[in-house]
Amino acid sequence: MRLNEITYTDAVPVEGYGPGYFRIGGEVVEGALLTGPQGTGPWGGFEDAATLLALAGHVDVLFVGTGAEIAHIPRDLRGALEDAGIGVEVMNSPAACRTYNVLLADGRRIALALLPV
Repeated sequence: MRLNEITYTDAVPVEGYGPGYFRIGGEVVEGALLTGPQGTGPWGGFEDAATLLALAGHVDVLFVGTGAEIAHIPRDLRGALEDAGIGVEVMNSPAACRTYNVLLADGRRIALALLPV
């Protein structure tokens, strides 16, 4: 079996999470966040559509982690993102973190918006 070291280019992986926080690229970030090729920063939740729409042209897919349980995102938010050319995949935050890391290692153009668990 051949093992290859994973190299992350523009974005950094999610290294861990817990109640109210995420560890991204060695830094602990509390609360909701957005991470991707343009870095990691706070996210205001579903009402903060502008932060997510700024990803248009930079990512193909946005993974949205809805906390401990999967939940629907507002229909108008999904529509605005899809109209901007951003695919949206919604799942609970732990699954979103795992999926993001796998596709990030493949070099995909993705971003991750997370609500804490």
